[in-house]
Amino acid sequence: MTDSTHTSAHREQGPHASAANPHQRDYIAEAAHREEMKKDQDNWRIFLRLLPYLWPTGRVDLKVRIFGAITCLIFAKVINVIVPILFGNAVDVLTKIEDASPEVQALAVPVALIVAFGVARFAANAFQQLRDALFSDVGFHAQRDISVETFRHLHKLSLRYHLERRTGGLARVIDRGTKAIEFLLRIAMFNLVPTIIEIVLACAVLWVVLGIQFALVVLGTIGLYVWFTFSITEWRLAFRRKMNASDTEANTKAVDSLLNYETVKYFNNEDVESMRFEKAARGYEKAAVRSYVSLSLLNGGQALIISLGFVALLLMAAYGIKAGTMSVGKFTMVQMYLLQLAVPLNMLGFVYREIKQSLVDMGRMFETLDINAEVKDAPTAIPLEISRATIAFDNVEFAYDPVRRILNGVSFQVEGGKTLAIVGPTGAGKSTISRALFRFYEISGGRITIDGQDIRNVTQASLRRAIGVVPQDTVLFNDSIYYNISYGRPDATRDEVIEAAKSAKIHEFIERLPDGYDTLVGERGLKLSGGEKQRVAIARTILKNPPILLLDEATSALDTHTEKEIQSSLDAIAKNRTTLIIAHRLSTVIHADEIIVLDAGRIVERGAHEDLLARNGVYAAMWNRQLEAAQAGAPLEEASALY
Repeated sequence: MTDSTHTSAHREQGPHASAANPHQRDYIAEAAHREEMKKDQDNWRIFLRLLPYLWPTGRVDLKVRIFGAITCLIFAKVINVIVPILFGNAVDVLTKIEDASPEVQALAVPVALIVAFGVARFAANAFQQLRDALFSDVGFHAQRDISVETFRHLHKLSLRYHLERRTGGLARVIDRGTKAIEFLLRIAMFNLVPTIIEIVLACAVLWVVLGIQFALVVLGTIGLYVWFTFSITEWRLAFRRKMNASDTEANTKAVDSLLNYETVKYFNNEDVESMRFEKAARGYEKAAVRSYVSLSLLNGGQALIISLGFVALLLMAAYGIKAGTMSVGKFTMVQMYLLQLAVPLNMLGFVYREIKQSLVDMGRMFETLDINAEVKDAPTAIPLEISRATIAFDNVEFAYDPVRRILNGVSFQVEGGKTLAIVGPTGAGKSTISRALFRFYEISGGRITIDGQDIRNVTQASLRRAIGVVPQDTVLFNDSIYYNISYGRPDATRDEVIEAAKSAKIHEFIERLPDGYDTLVGERGLKLSGGEKQRVAIARTILKNPPILLLDEATSALDTHTEKEIQSSLDAIAKNRTTLIIAHRLSTVIHADEIIVLDAGRIVERGAHEDLLARNGVYAAMWNRQLEAAQAGAPLEEASALY
């Protein structure tokens, strides 16, 4: 804040501002303290939430591994405490034989102590490696369980959530969350906890062997070290959070830009995208520089505290040797304890920072798990039973938000095996009807039934099994053509997949490809043309073999010639199925048993094609406009949008 800004702000506070400031500061401090306590409570809740994944029900083998890992941890630390004692005793034996004769000196080497020292060093390391090996299955099992649960939960969330979320940022949150679990389990539990155990044991040994003053100096040094480390690390966390936020933003922008590669090229906006990415990367750079500069301060301060502790202990030991109350071996033992403790303590700042960041990352992932699914199966939901596949909308109302009502009392019925077409201008609510039927959203009024069964009272899985969709924008998986067709029914045989491709009139095209059905379609199917993607979509819907078919603008993005070819395939799969067609091009719906015209969420006309033309109303006006556009050579989609 500049001086002028500060002066201005002070003037605005008035004459009583200074009197109120102490209370204001107290309030702010109390609020900050409450916020910090809340964070600590949240951290404990996050950690406690992780425990059931570490102690999975029914996995006795994993529980045995946990007990084994803890046992190895304790043995390793006990041996680590014994190692300096063995080394110190060996030094004492060697110093005591200096006054002996040369013959005795040659034979009096403390072989047993030296061998025991070597064996103890090896045993401590062996127990550590065995501990890691035993616990690895537990850690990775927990990591897999949480990531799979998160993945499944994301697929349970509503379409509204997925339309609003940012793919790159969400992927980063999940990635960081799962990695945080691994870090928390592998590093924190096997670094922080063992270090505490070793400090306690080492101080106990120093107290018993050398006196309480040595134990107090070690504890004081470690206490000062821990306080300094935690304080500086807490200050540095702000830079780390800024780094992560900038990293997430840069990743989101990169993913978004690459997914829209063609759009970027269409508008020649490579520089614009680079600037957006660079802006986020610059924020990361600035926070990273501050983080690493502050790291130098942390490391320097830690080194100073450890050095002061070393000097204090060594001076005490040196005076003890001079006074004859301490041997050289004990002096060496003190050195070894400090050296052993210095190694894990040097990682303390890193471990503390990463533990806090891991808890933040896990918290964000658990927040994703806590998001309630907007559309849920009722507790009494039963599987949908299809007899004739008759669909009925009874006074259905729906709004994406209270101020934007989309469907207003829509009612219609499609008898089993019949075809209903829904037409109307953009924004009339046509696609909303398909999403409501598929139960992507819960309707706010009325009801939708299939064979008299309210779709809110049946399971979502059984409902969606009964409906096959061919959308306007077919998005394919970045896999083979075979995989994308077989997605309609993953357990289908290869012959069934090929038969579905033949029915969709795409088999011959696939056979001409160098890799045939194993041809990769690219990201979102970009290696295929619009017509080829639509045929793949039709083939997988044929393979699914649903009693209800939903064609949502299935040919609106295609040229007239390709549309006619695909329309024949659509007509073929619509036979003997209850079919809903949502269309802009009226020429694709003239054979429908009934056509309803939707405008502003209401049905304004309904009837067969010829009947609607004879009424000379809204439908007839749309038809004439499209007819004129076709004769003039204008795109039919443009004519539809003009209505």
